[in-house]
Amino acid sequence: MTLPLSILDLAHIGDDGIAASFRASVELAQKAEAWGYRRIWFAEHHNMPSIASSATSVLIAHVAANTKSIRLGAGGIMLPNHSPLQIAEQFGTLETLHPGRIDLGLGRAPGSDQNTMRALRRDPSAADTFPSDVQELQAYFTGATRIPGVNAYPGRDTNVPLYILGSSLFGARLAAALGLPYSFASHFAPQALEDAVRIYRREFKPSEALAEPYVIAGVNAIVADTQEEADALFLTAKRRRVASMVGRGQTFTDAEMDLLLDSPAGQQVLNMMRYSAVGTPAAAREYMEGFAQKADADELIVATQVTDRTAWIRSFELLAGVMELAPVG
Repeated sequence: MTLPLSILDLAHIGDDGIAASFRASVELAQKAEAWGYRRIWFAEHHNMPSIASSATSVLIAHVAANTKSIRLGAGGIMLPNHSPLQIAEQFGTLETLHPGRIDLGLGRAPGSDQNTMRALRRDPSAADTFPSDVQELQAYFTGATRIPGVNAYPGRDTNVPLYILGSSLFGARLAAALGLPYSFASHFAPQALEDAVRIYRREFKPSEALAEPYVIAGVNAIVADTQEEADALFLTAKRRRVASMVGRGQTFTDAEMDLLLDSPAGQQVLNMMRYSAVGTPAAAREYMEGFAQKADADELIVATQVTDRTAWIRSFELLAGVMELAPVG
C-alpha cells in the first residue's frame, strides 16, 4: 500500500507524569522518522488532565529539535483561541528554525469546555470569523498581508502550509472554497466522514496553495503481536474513554465500567471510536486499506488510545512494518 501514513500524538499523560509524556513524544517521533511515517501532529487541548499538548507550538519545537526529517505540526491549532498574527509569528518561527518540516492544521472549536473558554479570554463569537481569520493568517505567511502595515516577523514569506481540520460539513466547504487540504477527524467524530469528503472533492477550487483536493482521514489503530493482546488493549481503552466522558472523572471498577459501556450513553461514546483497526499487523493492514477506500483518503493519520508506553510505540512500529513504509528524508 502506497498511501502515506501519519501519526496524531495525543501526548497522553500517564502515571509517570507530564515530563515522561514529552520524553515519549520525542522517542516516538525519532522512531517514526526511521519507520517512514510522513508527519506527526499534536492537538491543542486545554484543561485536560490526560493531554500534555496544550502549548502546541512549544511541544512541536521541542520534538523538531530532537528529530531530523519528519514533518511536524498542529492537528490542530484552535484559531478562535488566538490572533492570526500570533500564530503566524509562532509557526513562522518554527518554519524558520526547521525549514520544510512544519504543518499548521486549523480548527474552529475551542478545544475545551465553557469555563476553560472563559479562562482563555475567548469570545464565544470568535468562531464566526474563522474563515476570514484563516485568510488573514495565510496572508501573513505569503507576505500579502490583509492589514496594511502589519506583518508577521518571523512568518512573512515562510509559506507555512495550512490544513483545514473538521468533523462536519462546514470545514469541508471552507477547505474547498479556499483551495486548502482537508483533514477529517473521523478518529473521534465519524458520522459525517463520507458526506464531508464528497462535498470537499466536488466543491474544491484550485488555489496557489493546492492544485488538486487532498484528504487526510483520521483513524484509530491498536496493533499487537496477537489478536488477544490487541483486544485486551482496546477493551482497556474503551473503559478509560467511557469512564472519563460518561463517568465525569469518577473511579470505577472494571465491572462498573463494563456496565457503563453497555448503557446508551456508553454506546454513544463507543460510536466515536467506530473507525478503529484492532488486531494483528495483517488484520490492521486489511482494515486500513478498506478504510482508506471508504474515506476516499489521500493519506491516513493514525491515533491510538493505548496508554501503556511500550504497547503504544509497538503498535506504531507493527503498523509501519506491515504497511511497508519507506523512510523519508
